[in-house]
Amino acid sequence: MIRLKYILILLFCLTASTCWGQAVVGSRAVEKESLQQVSDAIERGESDEAVAESYEKLAKDLSAKGEHAKAEDYLNRARKLYEKLKDTEKIARVDRELAKAQEAQNKLDAAFRNYKSASKLQKGKTLGAVNENDAQRVLNFSNPQAQTEYIQQNLDYFNNTNDTKGIVEARQQMAGAYRDMNKPDEAIYNYNVALGEVKDRPELANQIKMDIASVYAESKQLDKAIEINKDLIADARKLNDTKTEIKQLQTLSTNYIEANKQEEGISVLQEAYSIAIDKGQTLDAKNSLELLVEQYKRIKQPQKALEAYADFVGKLENLVKGDSTLIDEKFFQVQEEKILQLEKERALKDELITKQNTFNYVLIAVIILILIFLLLIAKALYSIKKKNKRIALQSLRREMNPHFIFNSLNSVNQFIAQNNELEANKYLSSYSKLMRNIMENSNKDFVSLSAEMEQIKEYLDLEHMRFHDKFDFRIDIDETIDPDATFIPNMLIQPQLENAIWHGLRYKDTKGFLTLTVETRRNELLIVIEDNGIGLKKSQELKTKHQREHNSRGLNNTHERIKLLNSLYGTNISIDISEKEGGTRTGVIVVLSFPVMNKNML
Repeated sequence: MIRLKYILILLFCLTASTCWGQAVVGSRAVEKESLQQVSDAIERGESDEAVAESYEKLAKDLSAKGEHAKAEDYLNRARKLYEKLKDTEKIARVDRELAKAQEAQNKLDAAFRNYKSASKLQKGKTLGAVNENDAQRVLNFSNPQAQTEYIQQNLDYFNNTNDTKGIVEARQQMAGAYRDMNKPDEAIYNYNVALGEVKDRPELANQIKMDIASVYAESKQLDKAIEINKDLIADARKLNDTKTEIKQLQTLSTNYIEANKQEEGISVLQEAYSIAIDKGQTLDAKNSLELLVEQYKRIKQPQKALEAYADFVGKLENLVKGDSTLIDEKFFQVQEEKILQLEKERALKDELITKQNTFNYVLIAVIILILIFLLLIAKALYSIKKKNKRIALQSLRREMNPHFIFNSLNSVNQFIAQNNELEANKYLSSYSKLMRNIMENSNKDFVSLSAEMEQIKEYLDLEHMRFHDKFDFRIDIDETIDPDATFIPNMLIQPQLENAIWHGLRYKDTKGFLTLTVETRRNELLIVIEDNGIGLKKSQELKTKHQREHNSRGLNNTHERIKLLNSLYGTNISIDISEKEGGTRTGVIVVLSFPVMNKNML
């Protein structure tokens, strides 16, 4: 049973790594709106000031969601535009926000420099003193007592000017300093004062409540922490904020367990997991599952841990398909790429206008500028077209993986169902090695023949383990070929082998044979795949409509990849699929033809 558990854990890790790396924490709704405003401002050709302000707004929204690195990036873009406008007041404002974002990332040296920069730009003004205090506060990060003195000076100023935002930030900073000094009562007092100032800002209010709960938990006042957790969960449900609800359920579970209420802690974790599954939150489901399994292990209930893993694996495919956060992240990435492109075009346009103004009456200069402009556009279009082809090629190549993964997982399930744990373990070990090699080469259009043959050998060994009574195989490589120096297209051979096994040899009454031959002929590399299966015609007769459609997609995928490779690299790759003819001979011969290529030719 324990070995089976570790097999499932390995399976869980292999399948989950591809989807969880793409998951996004938090809602993208507010940032999407701000990002769209940035894109629209640039696309409409609005002023540098308007674009810079849209950058600031987006950075503010990102910081509120804890994405401080991205906020820092957009603040730097805003600063460049304000530098261009020579607007020192707004440069100082951005420097202060930059320092906050960097401080949140623990980039204390950079934060200190930006607070100092803001202070110098506002020298003689009260805000200049505020920024100087913050600079000294950051400089004394290891001395919380000294920090409280600088924070108090800022707090006095914010109180005198009725600056609510400043008061809240200063109170939060003061609370943090007292937490570092292990003074929970003073920390909670400052958090509560800040909380009283943000009643009309529910997201910030909830964050402060979370901080208060954390202080109670740190000081072992777990009943109070639990009550706040429950209030936050209720608030999240009213706002339909699934992310916060799940996060607080996880925190509540931790506090229950810390309070020796193991049963309540596990129950809350189960609820968090169920909500994450129901709402299509892949990463939250994974985190809740890990916490839940950890507790099952602590109370020595491995069977429940196994059942939880099995439940997640069974729901994983549909969960990923329905996860809206993945779609939101894709939108965010596309919009960011669009903004980068628009910025380049805007910069190019500005440069062109400057040159046209400078050489307004010089015809030769105008002609040169036009030629340069056209050349840049042509180059950009060519680059975009080439990039799109690469993306399409990569997408087509990756289409082959899910089908293989699905079949492999079915085999693992079959081994487990038959209580053949040794074979399942052996299969998983080989499978994980193959998948690691495939993932490592997934972004490469060409790989060395030796690397491809190694992957193919591993793949055929796996399939032979699955269908040992259906076929044997042999790989022959011409001795005149240097496998390490010869390069071929990545993952173009494997689908043909899969077709031979699954649609030819698998249905043969007697044990069949599969041959893979690699040879050269007139500066061409020939890959010949030959089987003595049931043949194309009989295979088509046995297939269902769905299987025929899938097979058609697979062939179309191969032809599209060959077409894209020929276009991108100027090669003459071809594929020929024919059925054996004459007498009692059955089976299929596939011939892949590549030009002999080395690494320097790519």
